Amino acid sequence: MWTRSVDDTFPLSDFAPSRAYARNLSRRDPLRPFRNQFYRPAGSIYFDGNSLGLMCKAAERSLKKTIDEWRTLGIRGWLEACPPWFHRAEILGAKMARLMGANENEVVATGATTVNIYSAVSSFYRPNKHRSKILADPLNFPTDLYALKSWLKIRERDPDQDLVLVESEDGRTLSEDRIIEQMTDEIDLVFLPSVLYRSGQLLDMERLTAEARRRNIIIGFDCSHSAGIVPHHLHEWGVDFALWCSYKYLNGGPGSPAFLYIHESHHHEGPGLTGWFGYVKKKQFHMLPDFIHEKRAGGWQISTPSILGMGTLEGSLDCILEAGIERIREKSIKMTEYFIAMIDRLLADPPYRFSVGSPRMYARRGGHVALERKTYAREISEALRRQGIIPDFRPPSTIRFAPVPLYTTYEEIWQVIQCLKESVDNRSYRRSEESESPIP
Repeated sequence: MWTRSVDDTFPLSDFAPSRAYARNLSRRDPLRPFRNQFYRPAGSIYFDGNSLGLMCKAAERSLKKTIDEWRTLGIRGWLEACPPWFHRAEILGAKMARLMGANENEVVATGATTVNIYSAVSSFYRPNKHRSKILADPLNFPTDLYALKSWLKIRERDPDQDLVLVESEDGRTLSEDRIIEQMTDEIDLVFLPSVLYRSGQLLDMERLTAEARRRNIIIGFDCSHSAGIVPHHLHEWGVDFALWCSYKYLNGGPGSPAFLYIHESHHHEGPGLTGWFGYVKKKQFHMLPDFIHEKRAGGWQISTPSILGMGTLEGSLDCILEAGIERIREKSIKMTEYFIAMIDRLLADPPYRFSVGSPRMYARRGGHVALERKTYAREISEALRRQGIIPDFRPPSTIRFAPVPLYTTYEEIWQVIQCLKESVDNRSYRRSEESESPIP
């Protein structure tokens, strides 16, 4: 799925748990200059980019540009802005396609992740007396399962019968072999995450897609936790559809618009849910009563796009493209390998008892590391926040850490490890034992 460049220090051939070693890694980091292109919360070390990426200065500039267009052009911005608002969703989709291994006409910036699930499933779930089931997994982000169950009910199907969930042997990860075994003659559609949001496991999308296509089963992926951190080859692999948000590793900002990918082999079929912005562009303002869809991913748009919401994406995507997704992936792997090595060396044994819940093989891991502790995991996470370190907690016992290649340093990883160690040494987590604060 990913081929790295030759690097004789990869992943960590000369590992040492010292601060000097971390500083040396940072000095040799080819992506180091990008750190200054991001706003970082004062007095903090930010490890939550897998939930919400930080603002980059290019995104701020492109948002201000969009606001200026609205102020100076008014409604004329739809055709006279640069680029015109009327085509901006497709233009951003073409830019995003370069990061996802897709053709330019296969990606569009539109809607939100859950809305795009409904849009895609309404288009590709076509039950009949032989094939009526959807294959998914119980470890996916809950909104995916909510949408699948809801759509089955809309189609007057029974989710208890027609939603098949692949079991996990350990409660953290999925087996591709088991997924493939479940691709039976009853399955009409497969919908899976590219990266599991808790453990960070990266599924072999290429293999799963090949097996689904061999059985004439439609397959799609939620790539929210892999877009912008892992290279993809969606068109080459033959993935039928995919969708993802833009506020995690893509740094589009809170609630920024999502993306939808539709393989061009399906463009003639048209969307299941239709709306006026998916109408063929040349006739969109003819206001005809019968829907004619644009035969590209843009034909799956439903509503008028949020131009201000998309304002950040032009700049944020340019920043990622400049850095290069292959270099981003290489540094991401190196950072998570370093983080895991530090945990193993310093925090695995009593009294610390931290364990890694993410796959050990770097090719099987996305951009974050799931750190587990049987007791006081929530309290330790809160203790870190009091010290200015921002991870996130997932009950009952997982703290997720996402070192983001464009703005995280190796020395910051070293600092986080020291704070984890000190929280146990000093029992500082005990201060929040009675905490009832909501989980961010």
